[in-house]
Amino acid sequence: MKTLLALSFLLTVTTTFGQIANENTFSAKIDGKDYTTQPRRIRIGNYWFVTANAIKPDKSVRLWLASYDNKDNVEPGTYLIVDADKPDTKENWKRIQEMGTYKGLAAVKYVEETKEPRMEYHMGMSQNNNETVTVTKAADGSLEATFNTKLAGTYWKEKGTATVFGGVGRLMSKMEDKVITKTTGYDSDIDPEGRGYKKQDKTDAITISDGKFKLKMN
Repeated sequence: MKTLLALSFLLTVTTTFGQIANENTFSAKIDGKDYTTQPRRIRIGNYWFVTANAIKPDKSVRLWLASYDNKDNVEPGTYLIVDADKPDTKENWKRIQEMGTYKGLAAVKYVEETKEPRMEYHMGMSQNNNETVTVTKAADGSLEATFNTKLAGTYWKEKGTATVFGGVGRLMSKMEDKVITKTTGYDSDIDPEGRGYKKQDKTDAITISDGKFKLKMN
């Protein structure tokens, strides 16, 4: 019965969200490989997120943007990229206010599925490396942005206990999330942190270069 209900949910999601229109664009090179997709924008209070997702394998690039003057929209200017683990700190806000050259703060996170179905991940988080996101406004009112960043890379593997005790229910939940990510363009539970995964000892760096996105604002 649980499997039938899950399959019914998948069909509902596909029918409901499969035709969402999107004229946004995103492109970048991730460790030298081309990555293009249609991003989505999300606003939570005065914070903005740009989520750029792809499937097979599941991938997600997320940018967080916030202005220090607490405006509820992203304005043209330069945003300082900071540590994605701790972006919204008093120290970061004080730093950009004293410098007077930045519109606000930004953070970047990258997640890639390295073993299906969402068994293992490679994840990258921006650091305090004095990198920036430059935002401009196009003639049609769209927001355009460019950025380059080097992320601190980590590897994650699903815990054996999560696989065993989660059973078919956990597997079906993953498949549901995959369908939601595919049909809506929004990442659904693609993040391994706090979801039954263990960080591995291996670390590296992930380079995102020539990052560009264009968002329709109407």
